[in-house]
Amino acid sequence: MSNLNSQNQDNYEDLLVSIEAGKDILNLLIAVCDDSDCRDRLISDYEAELEPDIRRYRVELARGEPSLRSAIANLVEQEAYLQQRGKAVITVTGVEKLRFFKQFGESRSEQEVFFGYLQWTREALREFPFSIVLWVTRQIEILISNESPDFWSWRKGVFRFDTKKTAAVPKTEFEPFRSLVEEDDREPPSLIPLEDLQDLIARTEQKKGLQDPSLASLYASMGKIYYRRIESGECENFQDEYELAIEYFKKAIGLQQELEMEAELSSSLNYLAQLYKSQGRYSEAEPLFLQAVEIDRRALPEDHPRLATHLNNLAGLYQSQGRYSEGEPLYLQVVEIDRRALPEDHPSLAIDLNNLAGLYQSQGRYSEAEPLFLQAVEIDRRALPEDHPSLANHINNLAGLYQSQGRYSEAEPLFLQAVEIDRRALPEDHPSLATHINNLAGLYQSQGRYSEAEPLFLQALEIGRRALPEDHPSLANHLNNLALLYQSQGRYWEAEPLYLQALEIDRRALPEDHPNLAIDLNNLAGLYESQGRYWEAEPLFLQAVEILRSKLPANHPNIQVVWENYVGLWREGISKGDLTFEQLQKHPFGEQLLAEIQE
Repeated sequence: MSNLNSQNQDNYEDLLVSIEAGKDILNLLIAVCDDSDCRDRLISDYEAELEPDIRRYRVELARGEPSLRSAIANLVEQEAYLQQRGKAVITVTGVEKLRFFKQFGESRSEQEVFFGYLQWTREALREFPFSIVLWVTRQIEILISNESPDFWSWRKGVFRFDTKKTAAVPKTEFEPFRSLVEEDDREPPSLIPLEDLQDLIARTEQKKGLQDPSLASLYASMGKIYYRRIESGECENFQDEYELAIEYFKKAIGLQQELEMEAELSSSLNYLAQLYKSQGRYSEAEPLFLQAVEIDRRALPEDHPRLATHLNNLAGLYQSQGRYSEGEPLYLQVVEIDRRALPEDHPSLAIDLNNLAGLYQSQGRYSEAEPLFLQAVEIDRRALPEDHPSLANHINNLAGLYQSQGRYSEAEPLFLQAVEIDRRALPEDHPSLATHINNLAGLYQSQGRYSEAEPLFLQALEIGRRALPEDHPSLANHLNNLALLYQSQGRYWEAEPLYLQALEIDRRALPEDHPNLAIDLNNLAGLYESQGRYWEAEPLFLQAVEILRSKLPANHPNIQVVWENYVGLWREGISKGDLTFEQLQKHPFGEQLLAEIQE
């Protein structure tokens, strides 16, 4: 059965009972789910449970003329069992693909046609004495009771499955597109199909040409929508939407440069750089960050908050690469701008102090990091509600500092406090809650408190599975952490499939030379080494080393850690007779390995 939270599980069981209750009369059921993957799994689940007592059939609504009655009638004409009125469930999909706005040459949109057919063909559905499950999105559900009230009154039940992933965007993000539908006097719904916005842009391109100035802001708006969806975990396909975000920002940047829209250009460059950074494409991100900062320095006062934001992001890039000496002066400059431009208890100052503290922590400069973390938390306590997520994040980071120093008794109450704030302030399946639960579990693991750590790691993973796309890198991180726990307990048979799953996710979601992939490879290799599987571990360590050396500065701590692990593998493998000195003669790092092994 599909991986569901308790409320969705209850709704699934109610739907199953309602399907089974249909007999000899029309049994119209409406299921609501925005995540097409989740919907398909649910359909497969109830079809499997209903067989062989209830035969199952599927139909998809036609585009252009989406008639529920016609779709079912065509199916019945082809199936003798249905013509004999055998007990069956008919699952209807395709509603999620219907457009709200009209296309070129249309007098009505696909959704308007669909609602019209529903309203005026209800009686005709009587001839189908089956359970009919009509799958709709939240957007359609909101509209259907108003647009087709007669049909709506015949429903036997509505079964809602809440998911993070969705193909719709909130109405608040529609404002930049409103002028494109002036001829449509309908008020846009609270949720709008994402493809409708893509179509509106395509319509503008056809009508006005690719150089029309209005497209610059539309492209940027579309890029920001995809960026937000990626960050929040709403995207249905992580990699596809990542590529779309890049495509739209590139188009925006091209027009903004031609039209000399410097403020807008700076923002688009920064967004595109952030996307590249998130994928480990550091060499592509850096010149964009630098260009954004250069524009800001020309166009803005020296203490403008936007300049501080873009400097902060550039500093974050340098930090992620281990280029601490380049990141530090930028973070210091950001804090200085904040202190001049903002009130002393402004939350943005807290964020930037926290970032500088994180840089110092990465360098082991704990005595310099601690007062900055403490100051960030203190600002948040004065400026924000006591259950604000930013406060939880900064408390979590301070706890992480204490953990890295072995100050476990000080770290634990802070980790617990961060989780408690998240539980009050965030939905139960929010990714930040998963991260903070994971960190608390990591503290317990570092203390050898495995029985307390395991349920927390499992809980963080469960939240991640509900909240994130199945190919999201954060999910891979949770899998890795649980695997590390099992490995530390000698539960190798449980650790290996988790490591493999994490590696598979990152291979789908990230570039093939992303540093996170190197960490996955290192962890899996470490497991194989623990089991004496040296020949399986060796190529994984080698690949990890090659990735990190190609992407990060030579003095980056991750390179040093993985290299030491690799040297340790060769030293141990040679001592056990599974690896030999002769094999190093043709090895790409043979001389370096030999020198360190013989030390």
